[in-house]
Amino acid sequence: MTDGKSKPRKKKPLRDEITDLPNLITLARVALVPAVLILASRDTQASAWAACIVFVVAAATDFVDGYLARRLGLVTVLGKFLDPLADKLIVLSTLIILVGTGRAPAWLTVLLMSRELAITGLRAVASQEGFVIAAGTGGKIKTVLQLIGIAFLLVHYPLRVDGVTIDCHQVGLWITYGSLVMSILSAVEYFRFFASAAAKQAAELAAQGITRAGLRERAKEKRAQRRETRRARKVEQKAERQQRRIGRGGRRRGART
Repeated sequence: MTDGKSKPRKKKPLRDEITDLPNLITLARVALVPAVLILASRDTQASAWAACIVFVVAAATDFVDGYLARRLGLVTVLGKFLDPLADKLIVLSTLIILVGTGRAPAWLTVLLMSRELAITGLRAVASQEGFVIAAGTGGKIKTVLQLIGIAFLLVHYPLRVDGVTIDCHQVGLWITYGSLVMSILSAVEYFRFFASAAAKQAAELAAQGITRAGLRERAKEKRAQRRETRRARKVEQKAERQQRRIGRGGRRRGART
């Protein structure tokens, strides 16, 4: 997390960034979303395993495109938009399908979605103020747990390993519950950082003489000036109307004489 003001330098037009390898991989991840949803909606063990495999492949591309973007120096504005969008699309849409098939509780999905929307909104506000809220350790752990939990929920059916039966559905639920805990903790971390950065910004502005009380006073003065301007305009308009009436009266008297 950082509250720096720097932005990525533009090296080429936005439309050309789409052909960068990391962005192509991100788009491929988005393209895999329908496949996961279709396979997850089918109530067979073969389709469950297929959905899990496609989901894991899509999740793996999340780490690949980020690594390549940093390694090749291709961190772009488009990539910073597409990467989190692709992550949310595949995770949230898969959770919704799992709710529909009875493999995940609706309340859990609602809480996870609410957290993601809240943090997305917070990051948008922070971006407007020049703060950069990068993923912290808690957020990264949340993402890993979320992906593992969803993968187990996609498998759903019991799995026998060396004579031991693993209840994939129950394991997936518990791991996803763990991701919910980390989601809440990381969200608190993000909001604390935002509050700290906002307080620091307020202190810097106060040192420049820009305070809430000062801004209110200036706003009050501007409103008073606007009211005074409107009153002066009304007085002028009234005087002009009166002069026009006097002029018309004089012309009528001249015509009668």
